[in-house]
Amino acid sequence: MNSFFMLFQKEWTESWRDGKLLWLPVILILLGLIQPLSLYYMPQIIDMAGNLPEGAVIDIPRPRGEEVMASTLSQFGTVGTAIFVFSVMGSIAHERNQGALSLVMARPVSPLQYIGSKWLQQVLLVLVSFAVSYGLAFYYTNLLFGKVEIDRFLFSLFVYSIWIVFVMSVTMFFGALFRHIGGIAGMSISFIAFVSLAGSLFPRFTEWMPDKAKSQAGYFIMHGSWDHAFGWMVFSSSGIVLLLFMCTVFVFKRYESY
Repeated sequence: MNSFFMLFQKEWTESWRDGKLLWLPVILILLGLIQPLSLYYMPQIIDMAGNLPEGAVIDIPRPRGEEVMASTLSQFGTVGTAIFVFSVMGSIAHERNQGALSLVMARPVSPLQYIGSKWLQQVLLVLVSFAVSYGLAFYYTNLLFGKVEIDRFLFSLFVYSIWIVFVMSVTMFFGALFRHIGGIAGMSISFIAFVSLAGSLFPRFTEWMPDKAKSQAGYFIMHGSWDHAFGWMVFSSSGIVLLLFMCTVFVFKRYESY
């Protein structure tokens, strides 16, 4: 257990040294604020862009707060997913390619402790950054558009976090499987895109997949209630994340020399 906490502390130290503790929250905060602020100032943005007929009046209906929050989640579903992948894809590969992994594993450290410390630190960092970003979007949405119930915000935050943990677990798995950053990023994004595409093409047969966490979070923001497949999605997604974690440890253990 002491080895795990030492590794966990090491991950936070490295995140501070490489600047991830700063740039990751900043990028996610900017991403979360873009949607409410751009929607609020859209008439001024269009007016400043010019090329409008003289005397034209810009009248854009103001969206409800729930609609703004749902569109903010959709922003995280596209650009945000890529950021989540990029933030974790080199966590194992860098140490393996630089030879630092051999020094770590020469100590009394098990593969489970090594992978577990990385997974937990990466997930905590991203989820806290996402919560701050989404919380600021919630604040400005209430300030500029209208009140959104706090329970809708909290429950959608929790459900969308399932998708984030799934994305990071997939990336961590391919990080243990491949040595090159390009291969890790390519395979992770391709696999995640395949899951999302399958969910779009066969919605009736993929209600249990982690991809549905995105739509479930948006559904709750808009309606204040869960879709009928919510419980099944949470249960199966938790099992998939656990399976991915176990596969990551297994793949990592297969390397005879680190």
